[in-house]
Amino acid sequence: MPIAQAIVLGIVQGLAEFLPISSSAHLILVPWFFGWEDPGLAFDVALHWGTLVAVLVVFWRDWIRLIRAGAQSVVERRIGDDPDRRLFWALVVSSIPAAVVGKLLNNWAEETLRAPLLIAATMAVMGIALGVADRYGSKRLTEGEIRIPEAVGIGVAQAFALVPGVSRSGSTISVGLVFGLTREAIARFSFLMSTPIIFGAGVLQLPKMLREVHAGTSHVSGAALLAGLVASAVVGVIVIRWLLAWVRTRTYEVFVVYRLLVAVLIVALWLSGKR
Repeated sequence: MPIAQAIVLGIVQGLAEFLPISSSAHLILVPWFFGWEDPGLAFDVALHWGTLVAVLVVFWRDWIRLIRAGAQSVVERRIGDDPDRRLFWALVVSSIPAAVVGKLLNNWAEETLRAPLLIAATMAVMGIALGVADRYGSKRLTEGEIRIPEAVGIGVAQAFALVPGVSRSGSTISVGLVFGLTREAIARFSFLMSTPIIFGAGVLQLPKMLREVHAGTSHVSGAALLAGLVASAVVGVIVIRWLLAWVRTRTYEVFVVYRLLVAVLIVALWLSGKR
């Protein structure tokens, strides 16, 4: 894999992981569109470690505060009205559905759910869902006011992101808006809840990645892996900060339009027989 190609895919990962447009779909669609070879597991894992670095760079202070609050709640055996304690346990609960589904179905999904027309359908359907939720959600709650039932619902939505085109951030943001969170609050919660999921997925896939690299079955060099990881991390930091600023004063409508346009483009290319 050329270094330039690795950087492009790293940029795609950094953009699409945190914007509600589906990173898994774009990492399938970009090579499909340009006729590039599938970069393989090792490169995919490197890109996800890059996005993990991005989340930690932006939210490390939040995680220190939340972990401290969670530990205090365990020692005192109470959560109370402390928003940090409530948020910590909401994040814990919301991570469970995706962790279970990912463990059971991840390999099957990677091998089965890659058809361009399926991606077009999920991009369109979830785009419409995001638009409806953004328009009609009450937008009155902060992330510290999320209760356990809402956390479970958002966690289930995250589990559906195993299907390319659904989008982890898109599905969680949509459900959070339905539950009445503000645009910024659900974006922050979505980014925070991605941390344990991305970390867990990276740890689970790391042994396979190392075996692939050691056996020499990966056609991606160490330099390309590093370039993709760095590009993913740098772009991820920029995108997280930009989106949080964007949704303070604007809607998610631009992403709804983008998803629908991509769906139309996929169908048009498929019907033309050019891809």
